[in-house]
Amino acid sequence: MDFRTLFEPQTMAIIGVSLSNDRHPANVIFSKNKLRYPVRIYPINPKGGLLQGEKVYASILDVPDKVDLAVIAVRAEQVAGVLADCIAAGVRGVIVISGGFAESGRTDLQAQLASMAAKAWLPMIGPNCLGIYSPGHVDTFFLPSERMVRPEAGAVAVVSQSGGILVDLLVKFAEEGIGLSRAISIGNKALVREKHLLDYLVGDPATKVITFYVEGFAENEGREFVQAAARSPKPVIVLKAGKTPGGSRAVSSHTASLAGDYAVFSAVLAQHGVVEARNEFELINFCGSLSCYQETIGNRIGIITSSGGHGALAVDTCSRHGLETPVFTEALQTTIRQRLSANVQGIAAVGNPIDLTGSAVEDDFVAATEVLCDVPDIDCIIVLLLPYLPGISSDLGARLSQVYRRERKPLIAYVPHIEKYKMLIEGFSLNRVPVSSSIDGAVLMADALRRCKAC
Repeated sequence: MDFRTLFEPQTMAIIGVSLSNDRHPANVIFSKNKLRYPVRIYPINPKGGLLQGEKVYASILDVPDKVDLAVIAVRAEQVAGVLADCIAAGVRGVIVISGGFAESGRTDLQAQLASMAAKAWLPMIGPNCLGIYSPGHVDTFFLPSERMVRPEAGAVAVVSQSGGILVDLLVKFAEEGIGLSRAISIGNKALVREKHLLDYLVGDPATKVITFYVEGFAENEGREFVQAAARSPKPVIVLKAGKTPGGSRAVSSHTASLAGDYAVFSAVLAQHGVVEARNEFELINFCGSLSCYQETIGNRIGIITSSGGHGALAVDTCSRHGLETPVFTEALQTTIRQRLSANVQGIAAVGNPIDLTGSAVEDDFVAATEVLCDVPDIDCIIVLLLPYLPGISSDLGARLSQVYRRERKPLIAYVPHIEKYKMLIEGFSLNRVPVSSSIDGAVLMADALRRCKAC
């Protein structure tokens, strides 16, 4: 199957638009794509007529152009007939956002759609989904544009069975400055499933990190997915729902998925070097680091801070995640101290964490980072920055990033994410150095690099 036209269609038909209700899901999809995306839109309704000045076609068979992507938003019992017309019209890809299939007990109707699409070799997303958001190309999410939070275009692709979880992740991506390449809500995944999309995204030049929110798999499907993820040259992150009996019941009622034995699935992920996120917070931070760094590191962390409390919390967090913060040798401590400015040489603690104190200036952070870059026993450096210190400016992020660009030792920063510190954060992010808004997040970023297989 050719998935390219799903993500970068030139023409799109919206089947099921209303002539009287602008808030109908199909109308929302029609309006946002007509006004904001470089795709030719054809609205479809059996009654014909006009919609926002555009001709409404009675059937997709009447559309004069070849349609790359059809979005179906009609009642469940009408979908099979509409899908047959799409196949006859030579449509290249279909998204069924309509609900009322396996999740409500109508497995036969869903199986019929899957069979029709498979025989036609037609990629079909859904049913019971939001579909695809591909920045700069197309957006089939039936959410009003003014309520959508869109991350900047970037390198992370997200595939989710849950549309709600997917939209929530996009909000968090935007908050944390993580760029998005593709977002795919697959719902009941009657035909196109996680492994199909994994295979496509591995070859997608816009994507560097592939993330999945998974509720369940068919029999034997989970192991095949993990094996494919293990072969991926790109990092793969998985967040699994249905870890408990109650969660399994919720999964079944949501997308009619079989949650399976979570303990077995989790063990297989770890065995194959596929990074598992335990929650959304971990997933966001894993995406932040793996979208910047593709190498696997050891577990030895060097910490630089200007606050002893922040350093202590970071050490505790590293310990909880199996990361070591080795005490530096006396010789190394002497080297660090000699590189510091005169006003902090006598008061800084340099044993790991390196606590530069509130009297530190920018040159102290740069000097400490440069020294640790030359230490083979340190695999990654975490810098905890308090932007309100009088001795630093918004240029410090860019200056530390230049050290990373010279030395190539993974560097991770903690900076509170508020507008006042935006320039400091951008100094890191524009140089592809990950920045977390919390100490826990910064440590998780390092943990992701340790847990991910070499790419």
